[in-house]
Amino acid sequence: MGLKSKIYKILKIWNDVDAVRKGKVGKRMGRRTTGKAAGKVIRKLFK
Repeated sequence: MGLKSKIYKILKIWNDVDAVRKGKVGKRMGRRTTGKAAGKVIRKLFK
């Protein structure tokens, strides 16, 4: 695992903790699942 991916992984966890602190977990989880689904659709289109 490279330095860049380690930094991204740490920031993802950091942002999850921040969302819990601010009470916006549902909004964050919704955006993440929507983004993952959109990425899968786009990957299938350009395969």
